[in-house]
Amino acid sequence: MITRKLPDPVLSYLNEHLDCTVWEGKGSIPREELLRTIRDYEGLLLSAGPVNAELLEHAPSLKVVSSVSVGYNHFDIPEMRARGVIGTHTPYVLDDTVADLVLALMLSSSRRIAELDLFVKQGKWQRGSVKEEELFGMDVHHATLGIIGMGRIGEAIAKRAVHGFDMNLLYYNRSRKPETEERFGATYCSVEELLRLSDFVVLMTPLTPETTRYIRKEHFEMMKPSAFFINASRGQTVDEQALIEALRSGTIRGAGLDVFEVEPVSPDNPLLQMPNVVTLPHIGSATSRTRFDMAMLAARNLVGALTGGQAHIVPELKDLAVRS
Repeated sequence: MITRKLPDPVLSYLNEHLDCTVWEGKGSIPREELLRTIRDYEGLLLSAGPVNAELLEHAPSLKVVSSVSVGYNHFDIPEMRARGVIGTHTPYVLDDTVADLVLALMLSSSRRIAELDLFVKQGKWQRGSVKEEELFGMDVHHATLGIIGMGRIGEAIAKRAVHGFDMNLLYYNRSRKPETEERFGATYCSVEELLRLSDFVVLMTPLTPETTRYIRKEHFEMMKPSAFFINASRGQTVDEQALIEALRSGTIRGAGLDVFEVEPVSPDNPLLQMPNVVTLPHIGSATSRTRFDMAMLAARNLVGALTGGQAHIVPELKDLAVRS
């Protein structure tokens, strides 16, 4: 079962190897329809929606779930393990694209790109209308960047920041990475020290029970009042209300956000009214090439897992074998 339309080459590849049914409606298949029809399918390819006990109870034949995403917090790992259902994801192919966006958020927030673009378009740029210093931003080059979560995307961000903008690099990760330190001149430090010293704090942790609301009020209070907070991981990794208060009070200078606690973000969310916040609709991997590559990798994962070939199985389920 393919829960939404995919590029023709991806569908052609799938149909060469598997007997597929593709949802032809707008967007993804409605949850109720998926539950009603999934019973006899052995494979499921999706991009969102919980793979939980409810779904698995309706899918007794299911062997593999292939997600068109690098994150897999929508997988109920214990339930999938209990039923022997393998889950796959799409790492690597989106690393550079997300890293590009993070640098764009850093530049946009610090140089006030969105705010000043609106200023010009509203006709406010008139001779003598504002003092020149009222349009000043903050430099990115030679500033200090702190990355929380030095995975593949974190390293891609580090490469751009150090080699492109001569930034000083601090990082925190669950495990220290000597090769990364040598490659980028990075300094490993505690989260608290990183927050106190960084001009830009980039959060790139996966969403797990341990990282839910990982950054809270006390963390924003540790940051410089001139610092910018950038989040392109998951909205739930941050206490959003604490972020709002930090921005309102001037505890930090600004933020660049691609993710929110609730998505799509509510129109009355205070973050949308703040000129010092750049807000994007969760577009980290949203380029045509990258989304195509993700879809093709998800297709290859599905075929590989069902036929005994190679697949990017999520770490917590790698020891499972496909049921015969």
